[in-house]
Amino acid sequence: MTAVPSHPRDPFAWNCAIALAFLLSCLVRITIPGDPYFDEVHYLPAARAVMELGWATNIEHPPLAKQVIALGIALFGDTPLGWRIMSVAFGTLALFAAMRAMWFASGTRAASLLTGLFVATNFLLFVHARIAMLDVFMVAFLMLAAWMFAAALRENETARWRLAITGVALGCAMASKWNAIPLAVLPGLAFLAARWAAGRRRLVLSARGWPIGGMTLWEAGLWLGLVPLLVYAATYWPFLFWDVHSGNPTGLVDLHRRMLSLQTQVPEGHPYQSHWWDWVINSRAIWYLYEPVDGAVRGVMLIGNPVTMWFGLVALGWCGWAAWKSRAEGVRWDCVALVLVYVASLGLWVVAPKAVQFYFHYFLAAMALSAALALGVERLWQRGERVVPITLCLGALGFFAYWFPILTAAPLANEQDFLMWAWTPGWR
Repeated sequence: MTAVPSHPRDPFAWNCAIALAFLLSCLVRITIPGDPYFDEVHYLPAARAVMELGWATNIEHPPLAKQVIALGIALFGDTPLGWRIMSVAFGTLALFAAMRAMWFASGTRAASLLTGLFVATNFLLFVHARIAMLDVFMVAFLMLAAWMFAAALRENETARWRLAITGVALGCAMASKWNAIPLAVLPGLAFLAARWAAGRRRLVLSARGWPIGGMTLWEAGLWLGLVPLLVYAATYWPFLFWDVHSGNPTGLVDLHRRMLSLQTQVPEGHPYQSHWWDWVINSRAIWYLYEPVDGAVRGVMLIGNPVTMWFGLVALGWCGWAAWKSRAEGVRWDCVALVLVYVASLGLWVVAPKAVQFYFHYFLAAMALSAALALGVERLWQRGERVVPITLCLGALGFFAYWFPILTAAPLANEQDFLMWAWTPGWR
């Protein structure tokens, strides 16, 4: 007899529980330090400029994330809570959306929940969910787009409104930080490649075939191509009111030339700058904070969770191998997607003409590594392995707990306490 097909239950409630636990942990000492630290000194004035609509500042980056920070200030006041509360909200959204994206991409509860575990404890999301920087907003919008796109492929009957949300989210991601651009083009290219491979005679007008039956290529191009560009352009509304250096606030082309020149200029070196190969091996940390503040010596360290960053590379290699091996009986598209996301997000920094780069540029690639490790651990468990999966899960949680004081600006005993976490010269 034919085996009963598997219909795993949607882990929505567990996804909510994990996201809630993450949110509560982000709120621990969220108002410490009481003064702006690290890149908050750039982005908080830019957020205040949104509220004042006077002189444009920090124009080397797109404006949306700074508008969201400004919304937090408007709601909660120009205080540490107001500065950082929207980062907490969007960091939680990024985690929840990543879990939902994995559920729809893989169709397994375990992969979704393990994604929540490894993403929540990879350090990069947690640290950026507690600071008024741009990166967490970009990542949150990209994770939302991944969730909606994967769900549209899984449930074609909901595809139209899901792709509309995907397009809006992609536009918002690019309008938060340009790092999103290599990933923002992937859904549209994926749809085109799939429809091309289906061999339809009317490539643009045919509504039949994979990946979404009932939707033409031109309509997908509308949602995944035109909508993101329109949303991106709409976020520049403050420039209609701001004074800018060129004197031409309505000229988007002129403005983008100025932004590009600022992005590619060669600034002075920075003690925490690094290269993409340093990020891959997790060898160069950034101390966002380490000084006496609020009555104690406190620190905030940005480095990747060693378990996730190192074993995630092994898992990503397995994803590539599994995608290649499975092409005869049905391609593992979840594995393919993670490899593409990692390569595209890291590849940007291999070729980008930006002289000074930092570990936080690895944020998107680290999200892919975390999800890849989730798939790898799930596969080991399916094969009957127990020791390695349990060790990896407990290891990721254990390192997160051990690092928690230096991720949340806890008071330290003395100025040398940082050596408890700075194990190598590159972490100091």
